Amino acid sequence: MFTGLIQEQGLISRMVKHQHNIKLTCKASRKLLADYKIGDSMAINGVCLTCVAKAGDMFTVDIMPETFRRTMFSTCRIGDLVNLELAMSANARFEGHLVTGHVDGVATLVQKKSDETALVLSFAFPKELEGQIVAQGSIAVNGVSLTVVSVESGQFSVSLIPHTAKETNLASLKKGDKVNIETDILAKYMQAQVSKMKGE
Repeated sequence: MFTGLIQEQGLISRMVKHQHNIKLTCKASRKLLADYKIGDSMAINGVCLTCVAKAGDMFTVDIMPETFRRTMFSTCRIGDLVNLELAMSANARFEGHLVTGHVDGVATLVQKKSDETALVLSFAFPKELEGQIVAQGSIAVNGVSLTVVSVESGQFSVSLIPHTAKETNLASLKKGDKVNIETDILAKYMQAQVSKMKGE
């Protein structure tokens, strides 16, 4: 379980692809990895992945076919910066919002503009996620906990404060870039219950 508060940006240093799976190696600070060990979870761009190897400031995870198909990892390249967050500890302060690390789909950046000190990003999202994204609700974009500003015509917008723009990889996105999105878990359960009552 995660909060969507990014701890640092890591660097993709190695990728070994085999059809629809990837062995991915990232570089991170030794401070972040101090208590991180094989078998532990790390959210990489919002995707909960398990450490299979670690050496110094490098760690490796396996991305299986289901994750490959559901996320934007198929478009990643060596040298890309990724958002990193260790799994939440039981005695930590709970901020951000409840993020599972189970990505629901991929969205595409369609607009990027400044609003005084804020950076506003607008994304097109898959039709099947309609009803799970609502204005003033929570969403995780590449693992970053954000508040939805607006939703209309298959698009949603979020606003980044300067700190978030500086500490994550969202500010460097270009029009057409893909991101992982995880909708609010409460919205998913509510939609499922409503669909069940309607007999869908």
